[in-house]
Amino acid sequence: MSDTHTLAPRLDVAGTGFTVLDRVYSDGVLADEALGGSCANVLVSLAMLGYRVAPVLCLGADDTGAKLVEEFVQAGALVEFISQKDHLRSPIVAEEIDTATAKHGFSFRCPVTHLDLPRYEPIGVTELIDAASALGNCSIFYTDRLTAEILEAMRCASQSGALVIFEPSALDDAEMFADALRVTTILKTSADRISGEIDKWTVDSSTYLWIVTHGQAGLELRTPINRLWCPAIHAPVLRDACGSGDMVTVGLIDGLLSRPFLGGRLTTNDVVAGVMAGQRLAAENCGFEGARGLFRKRGASYVRAILDSTGNSETA
Repeated sequence: MSDTHTLAPRLDVAGTGFTVLDRVYSDGVLADEALGGSCANVLVSLAMLGYRVAPVLCLGADDTGAKLVEEFVQAGALVEFISQKDHLRSPIVAEEIDTATAKHGFSFRCPVTHLDLPRYEPIGVTELIDAASALGNCSIFYTDRLTAEILEAMRCASQSGALVIFEPSALDDAEMFADALRVTTILKTSADRISGEIDKWTVDSSTYLWIVTHGQAGLELRTPINRLWCPAIHAPVLRDACGSGDMVTVGLIDGLLSRPFLGGRLTTNDVVAGVMAGQRLAAENCGFEGARGLFRKRGASYVRAILDSTGNSETA
């Protein structure tokens, strides 16, 4: 790959994956439009916390794309690796929140017009080449999707010494997934989605730490040597649980960046403090509507205080 950009100092996080405009309907009424998707939630949250963050994305050259890029800019992220193309429509997801039950639904069809909404488009070869300097100059690379180009991005970041955090939502291509695991430092999955499928595989798990989330029960940290259970943190107010997993990932990455990894194999001790901080964040975030309600309503300083607290919250 050619090095088309020069970045100094080193990036904290580069990442690519599911990034959309969340069109939020609360009790049937359009309440908000904001940057969303797991990848975007994680990256923009870390940028708001002051980290040097570079999203590597492919969006449309439309009003929606401009709004998404502007949210990254306002958060302090570097946006030079976001490609905007005339032939694309930037992705939108309709979200419906029932405030009485805290249920949160997602749809790729507009509830007003009943027309299909534009879908997420992963990066291609051009974006991969243009992002060469970011991939070779980051401490952590994060992704929640997998394509041939994203797999190559994972390899490039790993070869440059980055920790690779892979948080897939589905297992579509077994061979590609196995290749991705070979360069993954931390795998994070949901027990109700794909964890059971991975359990059936014969995979080399010696190179990565595996986080398995179990919803409101808590989560499990797995290594080839041991397993550690982290109970969920009680949510003082439950309005919307959307984004809880993203907040855990924010805490995990914040913890890794606060305590630089010196090499070798990650242990549960290397990540447990950050994961538990993320659980505290997730619990607080449940009191607000939207995946990043806590950040948007209380601000990064309040979030930083939660992450840095000793965590005496009641556990579920």
